[in-house]
Amino acid sequence: MDQSISESERLQIEQIRELDMEELQVEEVDGTRSSSSDASNGHGDGGEGSSGGFTYDTHLVSLHTYLGEVEDTHHRLAFLDGGAILNLPVFYLEGAVLLPEATLPLRLVQPSFIAAVDRALNQVDNPCTIGVVRVHRDPYDVRLRFSSIGTTAEIRKYLRLEDGSLNVVTRGQQRFRLRRPWIDVDGVPYAEIQIIQEDSPLRTPRDAFGQTASVSNLWSRCISCPVRPDVSQAKQQGCGYKGNDSESMSETSFENDLSPEEMRMHQSAIDSCRVHDRIDGMTSSEDDECESNPISWWWRSSADDSGRSTHSMIERGSENNSTGLVIGNQFIIGKGKKERGWLRGPPRSFWPQWVYQMSDSYFLARRAADMWRQIIGVPSMGDLVKKPDLLSFCIASKIPVSESTRQELLEIDGVSYRLRREIELLECFDRVRCKNCQTIIAKRSDMLVMSSDGPLGAYANPHGYVHEIMTVYKANGLALLGGAVKEHSWFPKYAWTIANCAACESSMGWLFTATEKNLKPKSFWGIRTSQVADDTRGSQGADDR
Repeated sequence: MDQSISESERLQIEQIRELDMEELQVEEVDGTRSSSSDASNGHGDGGEGSSGGFTYDTHLVSLHTYLGEVEDTHHRLAFLDGGAILNLPVFYLEGAVLLPEATLPLRLVQPSFIAAVDRALNQVDNPCTIGVVRVHRDPYDVRLRFSSIGTTAEIRKYLRLEDGSLNVVTRGQQRFRLRRPWIDVDGVPYAEIQIIQEDSPLRTPRDAFGQTASVSNLWSRCISCPVRPDVSQAKQQGCGYKGNDSESMSETSFENDLSPEEMRMHQSAIDSCRVHDRIDGMTSSEDDECESNPISWWWRSSADDSGRSTHSMIERGSENNSTGLVIGNQFIIGKGKKERGWLRGPPRSFWPQWVYQMSDSYFLARRAADMWRQIIGVPSMGDLVKKPDLLSFCIASKIPVSESTRQELLEIDGVSYRLRREIELLECFDRVRCKNCQTIIAKRSDMLVMSSDGPLGAYANPHGYVHEIMTVYKANGLALLGGAVKEHSWFPKYAWTIANCAACESSMGWLFTATEKNLKPKSFWGIRTSQVADDTRGSQGADDR
């Protein structure tokens, strides 16, 4: 029998191998699509995660129907002037943070808070306005601490019940600083507050990258021009620039053409770049040299008679040193050991694009909105990209992080700074951990959007407590306590069951289960942000349970 393989058999084997490869490729594509679909359903589209399917109307949750038939106050407030000082009734909130543009439901059963809302509804100045301040318990002495920054809230809907209690729906308006709290003679909590003047969003100045002076050209022009104490500074600044005034004056004309807002952006970029240049621009050998040499290099910023900022780099303790070189009025380069040419600071030129992007509110808004779409999904932030200030508050009110971290976002002054912090949080958000024992409760891929307001929201229970929860379709390390309850559910058509951390037995939230057969998802979890650890990163070797 011939042991060799015939041509026809060889052809059949190759065809079989090709079919096998096609099946493998199909499986890989399907697996990618399945993973993408799971991620999208898990958080992007508010679906059921790996279980697939979603039939729930998320708009029902944002209506807060559990509060009953609340009546509209038909009153919309004009914004208060920044810096204004006024006295308002206040509501001290434990377990949640109110940010501008966010909805806060309240169930008021304490007489003092009921009286505060009544005062707000009937006050002549700033009607339907109360102040909301987060309070938290000190982990060491369990005393209540007041946050220094709060938010004014507009009372939009309310319902007075037969027992005298109030159900209220409010919306955050403006940040304020808490100046002086007190209790009036009737037991109503009041506070003197000051409205915070919010910064305008910064945009990269016009033509910021249009022309850039050559560092090498500047060096070649000035390398032969030593600093002489017997020659005036004006003459020394002109050395090496004769016949080339247009280039030397490019930065001056650029700054003179800027609007006040653009000039503020330009100055912010300069300050940011200077810090990076002083830290990152030095090699290890240069670090050693600076440590051994008592003369260190630093930047000086001042303003000339026209109010335009000027910047120079000089040797500390040797401002009149005559052993250096001057390039324009921008920096001094030391001779001797330092003549190797390394520069501690930027040259006389426009700053690179990344420097401006660090403070460009509109660039940061686009980046934050894109990250939100990829990681969380809904609600869409694309419409707010042209309003970076509103976008920063919107993300801060919905981002699924701990309560204390969201208070940190509320206290940040400056749109660009807040957006940069939110981008950082979105980048590192990977795990949800128990605050007390650090047990991993859920992962980012478990995120589920059950409300049209987003993956995080505040809800009031019948006893007057406000709970801020993030929703996930899967959770680990939780133990159920008691049976399912249909009454007073924050999510219509779902029953709730108390869930505690199995490791430390702290109250972590609730399991919500569908009460109708065809409702999807069949179940999901609500995790209290006040019980979530601040660290959201996945540690090396962490258990991916």
